[in-house]
Amino acid sequence: MKLAALFSGGKDSTMALYWAIKQGHEAKCLVTLHPQRDDSYMYQVPNVELTHYHSKALGIPLLTAKTSGVKEEELKELKEVLITAKKKYGIQGVTAGALASNYQKERVEKICKELNLKAFAPYWQWEPEKYLNEILKSGFKVVITAIGAEGLKKELLGQLLTPEIIGQLKKIGEKTRFHLGFEGGEAESIVIDCPIFKKRLEIVEAEKIIEGEYSGYLKIKKILLVDKS
Repeated sequence: MKLAALFSGGKDSTMALYWAIKQGHEAKCLVTLHPQRDDSYMYQVPNVELTHYHSKALGIPLLTAKTSGVKEEELKELKEVLITAKKKYGIQGVTAGALASNYQKERVEKICKELNLKAFAPYWQWEPEKYLNEILKSGFKVVITAIGAEGLKKELLGQLLTPEIIGQLKKIGEKTRFHLGFEGGEAESIVIDCPIFKKRLEIVEAEKIIEGEYSGYLKIKKILLVDKS
């Protein structure tokens, strides 16, 4: 099946794309929405402008659109860009990295139904710790780029996801009950390498922007595509 991937460059959208390719589907394009405000209900915000690097690393075309970021209104732009993807690439379905957010999943499914597209959320309702371990098992290199939940310290920004980091996050989650899979904006990430990348991303320059005791993000200022050895 020809698919478009809703894509932010983070672990969830990349894992959904990876799943689709492993299942034998054909990824025709990536779709990235750029929210014009920081509190979008639907889309990742930190470093989403870098997905053109992922597009090159993957060898998959990228469609982008600006979106208001206003609840419900931000769905209009998604529908429009999927219409474009259907016309330009003949897509028959869409992948999404939804893990536990009914808001996101239901709205993607609604738009897909209206456009006669099949929606895939392959890791929906996976147990979060199992899911994070699956990411590492699959050979992903994931950098934490934002925090926004009690207990998450600024030291996590820029850290690679590792078994040790997962252990730390699990302990924090047991106390504060944040979603270990980062669903709902508790944290954000960027994938810098995985098995379907033809090149890897190298973060050359970045700055930690601290907004509060448990809030901040990694602003990536310079990134390079590097040949994989």
